[in-house]
Amino acid sequence: MILYLVNMAQPGANSNGEELDVNTFSSRGANATKMIVGVLATLLIWPVAASAQLKVLMSGGFTGAYEKLLPEFERMSGIKVTTGSGSSQGTGLQTIAAQLARGVPADVVILSREGLNELISANRIAAGTDVDLARVPLGVVVRVGTSKPDVSTVEAFKHVMLKAKAVAVPGSTGGIWLMTDLFPRLGIAEKINIKVTPRGTDATHMVAAGDADFAVMPVSEILNAAGVDLAGALPPEIQFVQMFSAAVVAGSSEVEGSKRLIEFLVSARASEAIRNSGMEPLATAR
Repeated sequence: MILYLVNMAQPGANSNGEELDVNTFSSRGANATKMIVGVLATLLIWPVAASAQLKVLMSGGFTGAYEKLLPEFERMSGIKVTTGSGSSQGTGLQTIAAQLARGVPADVVILSREGLNELISANRIAAGTDVDLARVPLGVVVRVGTSKPDVSTVEAFKHVMLKAKAVAVPGSTGGIWLMTDLFPRLGIAEKINIKVTPRGTDATHMVAAGDADFAVMPVSEILNAAGVDLAGALPPEIQFVQMFSAAVVAGSSEVEGSKRLIEFLVSARASEAIRNSGMEPLATAR
């Protein structure tokens, strides 16, 4: 196509063998030159957009909404996204902080605000790119088919925890707060059998398998898990509302694409999926 346009820009005969005058040549040559520039610009820009890819590391609380929203983002933007998982805080090799520290590639992280603040302090996040997406309360998990206990008051929640043979608690942000703050404050830390799990999915698996009577974790993770039900949220007096946030990882080579993803996740367009996942969206009108 480009060779054809170049030939069209040259003086000489047209396709019927007729000689072109200077004015015709000048007009046709100018038009052909514009077309060549346009084609070259398209060829230069299009492959870059088509090949843009993002790598996301995300903790479990935002998974339900994210999985609903990601296909729409990829379709609208033309950007392909691959997603890995990790816990927001805690110990072990699968926390998001540990993965970044050992060089796991990532452009965007989505995790609890507490975990993100730790990454910011460690200079793992591009300055000024952190955005709060949604918040979610803690709830109590029961196995599907079992009765749902009353956890609507502080005393009722204490009673449920104390009568359990085992309570699964993810060793991330919410679980850390339960073990270091709430359970000691209620005077039950030494009286309940706590099973600390690496991830929220491990806690729900324990409940679904009957290895723990209950788990306490973000409501959004409960609603997204198989084999378990939500018994209810913790009462307001002892509730811990967790914020989930996103940011661009320092050193990312896809900063603009990363910002587009975060803007989409915090947009009004994403609110319904976030709300349906059990979270309260923090959308801004856009």
